[in-house]
Amino acid sequence: MSVPTGYRHVATFCGSCNCGCPELFVDESAGAERRIVITDDFGQRIQMSVEQLCDLVSDVKGGVLDELLAPTGS
Repeated sequence: MSVPTGYRHVATFCGSCNCGCPELFVDESAGAERRIVITDDFGQRIQMSVEQLCDLVSDVKGGVLDELLAPTGS
């Protein structure tokens, strides 16, 4: 994905392929409630505030997604 004008690239999640991996940006021109932008490999995006991103990161660090990522018994 090319970086849209006014966006600052922060991270690419995966990046080991050329499939349009999810990316995290800061939209410097957006209002505070929409400043963080996460894009997916289908061209969609979500926008959130820095505070919402902080909550998300805190939850992930606290293990909220651990069960989702645990291997399932086959």
